Amino acid sequence: MPQSEPVAHGGPRHTVPVDVHLVLRRDSGSGPEVLLSRRSGPVYATGLWHLPSGHLEPGEDMAEAVIREAREETGVVIAAEDVAAAVTVHHRPPQGAGSRIGVLFEVRRWSGAPRVMEPDRCDGMGWYPLDGLPHPMVAYCRAGLDAYRAGLPAAVHFQQPGDPVRYVAEGADRTRLVPGPPADGMELPPRLREFAERAVGRIAEAADASWARTGSRVWRLTGSGGGIWYLKQHRGPAFHEREVAAYRAWAPVLGRGAPRLVAADPAARAVVVTALAGRSPHGAVLDAAAEVCLHRELGRLASALHRSTPERPAGPSTAAGTVKRHLEEARPCLAAGDEELVLGLVRTYEDLPRPVLVPTHGDLQYRNVLLADDGEVALFDFERSEYATATRDMVRLGDTWAGRSDLRTAFFDGYGRTLAPAEELRLDCEAAFDAVSGIAYGAGHQDPEVAERGHRTLSRLHAAHHR
Repeated sequence: MPQSEPVAHGGPRHTVPVDVHLVLRRDSGSGPEVLLSRRSGPVYATGLWHLPSGHLEPGEDMAEAVIREAREETGVVIAAEDVAAAVTVHHRPPQGAGSRIGVLFEVRRWSGAPRVMEPDRCDGMGWYPLDGLPHPMVAYCRAGLDAYRAGLPAAVHFQQPGDPVRYVAEGADRTRLVPGPPADGMELPPRLREFAERAVGRIAEAADASWARTGSRVWRLTGSGGGIWYLKQHRGPAFHEREVAAYRAWAPVLGRGAPRLVAADPAARAVVVTALAGRSPHGAVLDAAAEVCLHRELGRLASALHRSTPERPAGPSTAAGTVKRHLEEARPCLAAGDEELVLGLVRTYEDLPRPVLVPTHGDLQYRNVLLADDGEVALFDFERSEYATATRDMVRLGDTWAGRSDLRTAFFDGYGRTLAPAEELRLDCEAAFDAVSGIAYGAGHQDPEVAERGHRTLSRLHAAHHR
């Protein structure tokens, strides 16, 4: 576990254990494969698949350690010149507060046939396609391999208490991929350039268009023939899967109101989409009439999206547990009465009739909107799209409606209907939950804009619920 050693200045210095992981790689007719072993017996993560790995021993360097671990666990012999650094993972397990550093080393040349050398700790070993890794697998190991498959040098994988040790694709994956610097002056990592050029042809220019707040990377691509596209690499598999599913099944009903998916690569967590005309209204000064037209169009697009596929009944609510966790994180930043207001709205929410769920954008706000010179409006960034309540898509727009009833009216004119009383209450509840989440996020990530939006929302809800 992490230790602290005294230093002359600045207090104790943080230290962490270092693990080494062997990516023994071979190429087959169907693509690259890696060697995995299944843990067994009284060891951590027993029953789960993992790369051959181990800890540094005193006086040992990382390359020496991975060579030793390879020999001890698999029987293969590796020369020092055949060891190549591939990925560094900063990992925190779900049990305990300590973190550790894991370094993955790629090896493509060795002698000997891999076999189980420690049957008391391993009951299986085999070759698996990089694009078809087995289940169940250690989440920490999967994070490193996801970065390796994406051609990126590092990943952060900080799990939360209660997270499973095994990899779970939906909901609990904590992997955040970390890009390296541009190689040879190119903005794109080589693997992403190869993927993009397979999709759209030779790229003449790639300009970084990422937004600082998210962990995803975005590039604006200009083809040799002058065409323009956007390439996005998602920070985790859930974001990639959601965005791809939305572009395939829901966004087409929006026509020119959403980009079109050109290509997707799940191994690299990357997509290429068409470019749309327009500029973001985020931070722009719009005249009142133009902003009314914008909200009317947003209402029309939201309505089309919500009706793109059949609605579904909602399952049991999990709002109470989620909100209380966010309250714990946000409490130092809340004003007097905020926590009581939010907990009261949790109780209101639980008493409301169970809603139906519809396809939603998931993050409908100005920064994910394009406004063209002719007034045409489009939505992009569908990585948070999911089946949810229709009102969930109105929560963040509600911040722009404060003091502007004309904008709210215009949105529902475009939407084609107003909200029922139960939906109005649900919208207030979801706005409060989003506000607390935003305040917690803003405090933890030094993001004052998101935190301030949350404070504005709670202030507005105080006024609305204490009249």
